[in-house]
Amino acid sequence: MKGPKKPPWLKIRLPSHNNFFSVSNLIKNKNINTICQSAKCPNISHCWSEKTATFLILGDTCTRNCAFCAVKKGNPSPVSRDEADHIAEAVEQMGLSYIVITSVTRDDLKDGGSSHFACVLETIRSKMPDVLIEVLIPDFKNDYSALKTVVKAQPEIINHNIEVPKRLYPLINRPADHYSRSLELLRRAKEMGMITKSGIMIGLGESWEEIIQTFSDLRQVKCDLLTIGQYLQPTRNHIPVEKYYSPTKFGQLKNIALEHGFKDVESGPLIRSSYGAQRMYRALTAKN
Repeated sequence: MKGPKKPPWLKIRLPSHNNFFSVSNLIKNKNINTICQSAKCPNISHCWSEKTATFLILGDTCTRNCAFCAVKKGNPSPVSRDEADHIAEAVEQMGLSYIVITSVTRDDLKDGGSSHFACVLETIRSKMPDVLIEVLIPDFKNDYSALKTVVKAQPEIINHNIEVPKRLYPLINRPADHYSRSLELLRRAKEMGMITKSGIMIGLGESWEEIIQTFSDLRQVKCDLLTIGQYLQPTRNHIPVEKYYSPTKFGQLKNIALEHGFKDVESGPLIRSSYGAQRMYRALTAKN
């Protein structure tokens, strides 16, 4: 099935800055995975040119099969114990003060990979104690001891994407009850004292009212920060785009989300979960 034609204002920047190629070489030489590459992020040129990247841990193969996601799916390899050291070295060489760590979902691991998240954070901070770290985590199959393991490693922000309104979960190949599971994870993270963040992508056939309801549901669990972005079909094998929202509509959604009580919102066609992450964190902490 073919979706609507991509609008002319939705332009993705091509890489040209020297920083992009230096980050690309560093990541390749360190044998590091990034969500920028694995998820075919449209902002890779901009972010790498700014010498930022979102590091992907626990390998490059996800045990789930979400219909919107370009990350490789299948049977993952054993967790590399060198991964934490390689990422810490890259963070140090890039001179980063704020980083985002995410992962593939590893349902094959007893703790969902939470102990490895903690190991990566501890290793980075052993080399760069002042670095600020945001983690974008999976749901750990409702295992809150796994969530506690990550929280104990003291990231600055726990990010977990709600992805789409509840009705569309079957469309993206997720059980409907995983919507409430994700809300519960965010609720518990907030109860553990964390700043919490989530993201929604639009353009998969949701109604305006369903988007607003998702905002309400996230605020019910006291989610602090929100990202809103346009779904872009990564390959022909993924579900097609149903609708492209204009920048004006994204601006309207940002205002509505702020009215719902989110402390900060990034909203735009190319916004992704970690886009503007440092700005959002620093803006939030400056208010407190």
